[in-house]
Amino acid sequence: MDADSKNPQSNDQASSGSDAANLIRQKVAQIYAAEPNASTEAAEAQQTTTRSKHQQFMYDLSTSGKDLAAIQTEWHNYYIDLPSAEKHQVWREFYESSTTIAAPAPAQQPEDTSAALAMAEHKNRVISLGRKKATSRGRKQPRRDLRNPAEVRSAIRDTVSGGGKLTAKHHLQSLFFGLGIGSLVLVVFLFGFFNEVIIAPFIQPSRIAAATPIIVDANTVAPTATPEVIIPKINVEIPVIYDQTSISEASIQTALEDGVVHYPTTVKPGEQGNAAFFGHSSNNIFNKGKYKFAFVLLHSLVPGDTFYLTSNSKVYVYKVISKTIVPPTEVGVLGPVPGQTATATLITCDPPGTSANRLIVVGQQISPDPAGNAAVATASTPITTTAALPGNGPTLFGRFLSTAAGKAISVAIIIVSFILTVRWVTKPKRQHR
Repeated sequence: MDADSKNPQSNDQASSGSDAANLIRQKVAQIYAAEPNASTEAAEAQQTTTRSKHQQFMYDLSTSGKDLAAIQTEWHNYYIDLPSAEKHQVWREFYESSTTIAAPAPAQQPEDTSAALAMAEHKNRVISLGRKKATSRGRKQPRRDLRNPAEVRSAIRDTVSGGGKLTAKHHLQSLFFGLGIGSLVLVVFLFGFFNEVIIAPFIQPSRIAAATPIIVDANTVAPTATPEVIIPKINVEIPVIYDQTSISEASIQTALEDGVVHYPTTVKPGEQGNAAFFGHSSNNIFNKGKYKFAFVLLHSLVPGDTFYLTSNSKVYVYKVISKTIVPPTEVGVLGPVPGQTATATLITCDPPGTSANRLIVVGQQISPDPAGNAAVATASTPITTTAALPGNGPTLFGRFLSTAAGKAISVAIIIVSFILTVRWVTKPKRQHR
């Protein structure tokens, strides 16, 4: 056997070394295959006083008055014809001059820069001419931003933060923006949860309140199949619920969705005593029912005005004799009115949209003659068992808190707010230099 066959490992090493050398040669050849940029080479040639053969060629080419495309083409052909050693020289000159070209000191600026400036001006002129031609053909071209990255960053910084120097104007803009957004959120929140208070002043069923006669003929109002309360002065004609049997707040609130509710512990029209009726002055628009603003204008009634109640195919006429505001616990207004045989009391919340007080409007029966009313026994459910007069329907916020999810979310918000407040209070003050 020969030596190579005896030592196959050395053969493999030699082959690997040859492959590595070939790979390096290929990469070097690829590097020199592309010439340096013609514009950069022209600038180098302009700045160099003692020029090499290649720099002199580029200098003559850049000062010949040819356009940039022609210069680039001739430079490319020149570079391709160079042997590898001279290509290497071109690249070495390119790297040696790059630092000087990138940031020359003012004292080292070459005097002969007219050719480079002429090339830049020619390039801009060509671009501008191309824009004009495209526009004249009806194709509007977008304008090119010729600013460098530093100028763009500076413009953005000036727009956003006043060049990094915030003034009183910027602080006021931030303040007004925050107040505006906060106010909008607050208005949306308040309207969603407490719109009954916001909307109530704008509900005007009858803008012209004409006086109604005191002495009326019962035949002027025809009873309907559905019992109703009719108040001409405020343009009210609403069904009355007479079959309500429970005095619980929830039960009465449900019945109020269908109209005005007759309180079950009081007498009915045509009987001796005081018949009490409850209606909403204002209710959340997201709650059920069509009669959320039944008695919103009840405060417009004054002594001497009249209203009607229809029941059992009869019409009962009442003249207002008093109007008062009482607390919700004043349940005595449900009882008989001293000195009166037959009365009807209309009750609603006051001010509209709240349950703070109750507006009480008492009417004396004037038709038919109350002397013919039937006498009734004492109510089976004593009035004293009523803790408070029925109030307004639940707000959206109240309904939200009454659910398990609402309670959980509210507790979570409170806990997170408490933690953030504690962290903010205990956070060390930032040290200013």
